[in-house]
Amino acid sequence: MEKKGLTRPQLVTMTVAAGICVANIYYNQPLLKDMARDLQVDERRIGLISVLTQSGYALGLFFLTPLGDKVPRKRLMLYLLVLLIASCLGMAAAKGLMAIYAMCLCVGAGSVIAQVILPMAAGMDPENKGKNVGIIFTGILTGILAARVVSGYVATWLNWRWVYGVSAGLVLLAGIGLQVMLPNIKPAFEGSYIRLLGSVLQQVRRFSLLRETAALGALVFGTFCSFWTTLTFHLGGAPFNYGADKIGLFGVLAIGGALLAPVFGKLADKRHPARSLVLTTCLMITSVLVMMAMPGGLVATIVTVLLLDIGVQATQVTNVATIYTLDPEAHSRINTVYMTAYFLGGSIGTFAGVQCFHMGGWPLVTWQLLAWSAGALVLALVGWRKASRTGAMAAD
Repeated sequence: MEKKGLTRPQLVTMTVAAGICVANIYYNQPLLKDMARDLQVDERRIGLISVLTQSGYALGLFFLTPLGDKVPRKRLMLYLLVLLIASCLGMAAAKGLMAIYAMCLCVGAGSVIAQVILPMAAGMDPENKGKNVGIIFTGILTGILAARVVSGYVATWLNWRWVYGVSAGLVLLAGIGLQVMLPNIKPAFEGSYIRLLGSVLQQVRRFSLLRETAALGALVFGTFCSFWTTLTFHLGGAPFNYGADKIGLFGVLAIGGALLAPVFGKLADKRHPARSLVLTTCLMITSVLVMMAMPGGLVATIVTVLLLDIGVQATQVTNVATIYTLDPEAHSRINTVYMTAYFLGGSIGTFAGVQCFHMGGWPLVTWQLLAWSAGALVLALVGWRKASRTGAMAAD
């Protein structure tokens, strides 16, 4: 199967399923104000919903996705699909804040199906891994964007609980597609689960490129999550005073990032990842500076959304295509290291953004966004200089 590569129907199925599953992490972002009113809690406490969902995703990445190298990935997806469907239904039914916190962790853990799909796609067609990863990431990013739009409108016309009920049905359909379309592939790792987790940590020691890429990914996603979580509070207050439906529409503006993801995946296949990363992190810096220059302007907000999402998503595609050039038999474990760092960065960024908004409002949020993105640019420049010295840029 690996030699034949991915068929078009398989790639489409994996792309759609990845988008549907990962959307569950982001449904809550336009809903935070509605959830706060429903549960009668303040913004700081309701902001933990985003933090816990991302933390659950990070835990699932570290403890569950490595099993893709030990358990047939098709079977692993089935288990995760059951967990995700049950968690979405639990989220829709939960009444108290503590129960919702618990369900958020489970929703995050179950959503890691997308990170089982990615290494599977890379392994099935090694020659086109950058291109295929870029296509699947287009599905993931479209899912992220659609999550904000759909959840905003469903919450406006029904209520926020219906969002998770609808999602459970979509995940069920995606699961049926994956089980029908994908082949059974024998895993490469034959040791125990404890050895498997130990091997995950060994990947960190094995590859300096993985360490550098994971650190960059954490800073980039920290910027992304801090921005989108606090943007809900910013747009919900003066001078905008938008509802969940209008806040959700800002996700549509970020479609540029999804459309450009395959382009950067192709660049990674052509061995120009270091140069691409400098460009994409510069876009992030520019987006934050635009927002700082005109903090209350609608046009500035639109430009920031466009540039930031293009920069973040293109960086992510380039990073993932890069780490898949490492040991093919350890793709799931390598992906685990990177994505765990990535979503830990997202959790920390979300927490920092909520605290900054509470203490200093939107101006303080933008300063910490600048700090996150500046750190990412520094790492990208260091990586470019290192790649130039080792001759990785010789094709230029």
